[in-house]
Amino acid sequence: MTSKGEKMALPVGITLDRFIKRNQGAFQFASGELSQLLRDIALAGKIINREVNKAGLVDITGALGTSNVQGENQQKLDVIADIRFIRALKNGGEVCAIITEEEDEIIYTGNDDAKYVVAIDPLDGSSNIDVNVSIGTIFSVYSRVTPRGTKATMEDFLQGGRKQVAAGYILYGSSTILVYTTGAGVNAFTYENSLGEFFLSHRNVKSPEDGAIYSVNEGNFDDFYDYTQRYILNCRKRRMSSRYIGSLVGDFHRNLLKGGIYLYPPTPHYPQGKLRLLYECYPMAFIAEQAGAKAIDCESDILDVKPVSFHQRNSIYIGAPKMIEELEQYFKERGDYVIKAARFEKVGEN
Repeated sequence: MTSKGEKMALPVGITLDRFIKRNQGAFQFASGELSQLLRDIALAGKIINREVNKAGLVDITGALGTSNVQGENQQKLDVIADIRFIRALKNGGEVCAIITEEEDEIIYTGNDDAKYVVAIDPLDGSSNIDVNVSIGTIFSVYSRVTPRGTKATMEDFLQGGRKQVAAGYILYGSSTILVYTTGAGVNAFTYENSLGEFFLSHRNVKSPEDGAIYSVNEGNFDDFYDYTQRYILNCRKRRMSSRYIGSLVGDFHRNLLKGGIYLYPPTPHYPQGKLRLLYECYPMAFIAEQAGAKAIDCESDILDVKPVSFHQRNSIYIGAPKMIEELEQYFKERGDYVIKAARFEKVGEN
């Protein structure tokens, strides 16, 4: 029988650092460098967690008054997160180049001998900052294809989703959680503030086969193509729960654990979709696939979409496999001609 003293001194769990070291051999591209890179991302996540928690006290909420390369208004924490992650990856020494949502060009770290490049959205859902709603960080890691010792190029980043060696996200909410995969399953770690450590909290995460939650900005319903509208109407008819907070990380994380589907469809204003392929769609699709979920656009698996530019946009439907398969039936019913004709009608005005 366990004594009261023993209960009070029960183990706190496995730290992220220890887990990475123990499981390094399971990495698709096992190396100490990748382990260090993940630790660097975790360190920056701890710092952002601190900044988010004190945001209302030190005047770092609200708009900065500038726009990023996407033409979107930057929040103060957008810029802070961008700086923190770039600095952590530069100082860590395992990354030779970075692309982020906030910058137009490749960011060189000065570590030309490093073997990895990182694509990152430093702060997803930043419009939620001022109202204390969940936000997050999304990242994707590739082994460079250009020779070590040289400057990284676009080629290193435009390898395609199947070439990712690691991907993950950090959710800053009621608790801060880091979720990542290296191609050997998905594991999640919850941050323990008093100890300053991420501890394993969700081992080998698996998506439910089906779900009863759909996440979409229904304010754009009238702009969606008919197949998406019909799918949403069917969700309503079946009394499914509509849950959407405007943060990809937050919505995806909930649906991954509870069973659901996240939809960001094309519209006439964004005929190719709005989310960024390299640092939003690819990493989330990699995680989804490793957890037994699915991620598609209107024509193929997200991981098979061909990248052509750093800030390329894409539509995405991601979630429980049965829900995605049901949605695919709506795609088949409309036929390829309908969506392609609609795309050319909107995009091909030139």
